[in-house]
Amino acid sequence: MKKTTLKYMYVLPVLALTLILASCDKDDDNDVQPAPVPQEKTVVDVAVNDNNFSILVEALQKANLVQALEGAGPFTVFAPTNDAFNQLFNALGVSGINDLTAETLTPILLYHVLGVKAESGSLNSGYFETLNTFGPDGNSVQLYVNVSKGVVLNGNTNVTAADVMASNGVIHVIDRVLLPPTVVDLAISNTTFSILVEAVVKAGLVDALNAPGPFTVFAPTNDAFQALFSVLGVSGIADLTAEQLTPILLYHVANGNVRSDMVSTGVIPSLNGANINVEVGSMGVVLNGSAKVIAVDVQGANGVIHVIDQVILPPNK
Repeated sequence: MKKTTLKYMYVLPVLALTLILASCDKDDDNDVQPAPVPQEKTVVDVAVNDNNFSILVEALQKANLVQALEGAGPFTVFAPTNDAFNQLFNALGVSGINDLTAETLTPILLYHVLGVKAESGSLNSGYFETLNTFGPDGNSVQLYVNVSKGVVLNGNTNVTAADVMASNGVIHVIDRVLLPPTVVDLAISNTTFSILVEAVVKAGLVDALNAPGPFTVFAPTNDAFQALFSVLGVSGIADLTAEQLTPILLYHVANGNVRSDMVSTGVIPSLNGANINVEVGSMGVVLNGSAKVIAVDVQGANGVIHVIDQVILPPNK
């Protein structure tokens, strides 16, 4: 009997302590809930949770792009604010997203997205491929980024807030809605081509080169035009007539979306009616024996631009 009594003398306190601890644990469970595990937010989640992007979210839903942008990515999204969309609506003469079709919205929205994660510190001036593959032959339409003074897109759109991080990429806030550019728009957005743009405007060719095309444009730089002015003994485009400029400019344009990997030694018929002589060799691509192609495959919605260092003149000009 003594052994039995001694045994229970130890068991009862332990049992009581166990019951007390269990009771405390139960009370703790009722009083203090464990902190929820934070959920990672995709670029779509970030937009959904910010009232400044409510129209952007509405547009993504209508274009059925939400699931795509919730994917692994990575993505860089240049996100227009509601004010930016309202500015677009005024320009288009519509009241809102309801007046635009999914087919209209899709290429516009995809033009705001890069298929890489590009934080502001890693952006350099130049052309970037977007997820808009509605260019001729399914080529990606490019976006021009200039970082010389802040971050400016296509010459007129400012990044107003940068590096909003998400689990599958990064968002940069912009103050305008970007529209997929034509070859004319691409030239306008880059000051390297300001004289070319001036010439195209004076010759009345803007509407023609904004047409569906597609076009291949060999675009002379400002330095190339200045060299031409010296040869001609003129001070600038103002000293040339539209009748003089038109055949020269059309000689820089060919039909089709001819990218660099499609170019070989031979001739390319221009819209002027005369052929452009092309030589592909150790010096790269040279036109008419002297004009060098110095940058290639700047892809627009209606054609492609190759940059050249000399203005080429049609035969007998």
